[in-house]
Amino acid sequence: MGTTPNPNQPLRLGILLSGRGSNFLAIARNIREGKLPNVEIAVVISNVADAPGLSAAKDLGLPTALYVSKARPRADHDADLISCLRDYNVDLVCLAGYMRLLSPGFIAAFPNRILNIHPSLLPAFPGLDAQQQAFDYGVKVAGCTVHFVDEHLDHGAIILQRAIPVLESDDAHSLSERILVEEHIAYTEAVSRVAGGEYEIQGRRYIKRATA
Repeated sequence: MGTTPNPNQPLRLGILLSGRGSNFLAIARNIREGKLPNVEIAVVISNVADAPGLSAAKDLGLPTALYVSKARPRADHDADLISCLRDYNVDLVCLAGYMRLLSPGFIAAFPNRILNIHPSLLPAFPGLDAQQQAFDYGVKVAGCTVHFVDEHLDHGAIILQRAIPVLESDDAHSLSERILVEEHIAYTEAVSRVAGGEYEIQGRRYIKRATA
C-alpha cells in the first residue's frame, strides 16, 4: 500500500544517475515550477565521477554524493548508497539513467520505494538500447514506462506508461528523442502519484484508490 511517510513533511527524493540526468533535471524543474508540491530532492548520487548530471545538481545547489562503482562488489557499493540515502532521510529513490543493477539488499532496504523509467512499453524491449530494439522490430507504437523496481531487470509494478506512434520518417535517434519528451512528463506524474499515497499494489498491479 502506498503512503506518504509524513503528510506534513515534503516527500524527500534520492536521485541515482550515471550520465546526463535529463529526467532528474525535468523533475527538479517541475519542483521549482510548483508542479510537484510537497516534494523535494534530498540528494543526488552518482556512480560515475564525471557524470554531467552530478555537475548539474551541484550547479542547482543540491546535496550530492559520489560513490564510484567500478571494480567494487555490488553489495559493498550498494551498502554505501543505502547509508547515504538514510543519512539524507530519503523517502523515495528515483533512478534517472542509473546504469547499474541494484543488489537484493538495496531493494530490500527500500521496498516499493524505488522508481525507474524505461524507454519502452514494458514488458516489451527490456534492457539496453530499448528504442533501437523497438525500431528494429518494426513496432508502430513505442513509449516509456515508470515502474517500481524489484529484483528483476525492468520488472516491478507499472505505475504509468506513455505511448507515441512510430512515424515513417523516424529513425532510432529521432524515436529516442521523442520518447524522451514523454519520459520527462511521465516521471513527474509518477512521482506525484506516489507522493499522493492514494494507491496500493496488488501482485503486479498498481491500483489508484478512489478518493471520497
